[in-house]
Amino acid sequence: MTPQELHILQHSLGLDQYGRGTFYRNHFCTGEGSLDHPSCMALVEQGFMVRRANVKMFGGDDLFAVTDLGRAAVVAQSPAPPKLSPGKQRYEDWLAADCSMTFIEWIRWKDAQRKGRAA
Repeated sequence: MTPQELHILQHSLGLDQYGRGTFYRNHFCTGEGSLDHPSCMALVEQGFMVRRANVKMFGGDDLFAVTDLGRAAVVAQSPAPPKLSPGKQRYEDWLAADCSMTFIEWIRWKDAQRKGRAA
């Protein structure tokens, strides 16, 4: 599988470049003559996607969906995410928390949680 094909599968499923995220969607829309269409057709030939041709709702473009085999390929082919330093990981955890606390407030709250104290 080419990097472009892997990217299309990841994008179709709503995943990042490391295959992380939740499978919250399963579609990719493109038409003949676009740069992505040949890659999507190659994915169909490999059994990683299925094609619904000439969808009127999308202006006559084709709609592609990832198969179970394609999902397995994304998991197997996606590269591992880079290792983060403890500080960078802590910052990423704060961003993922999506809370109303500032970073330092969150750090203090997490420290209190770890020590078993109420914040």
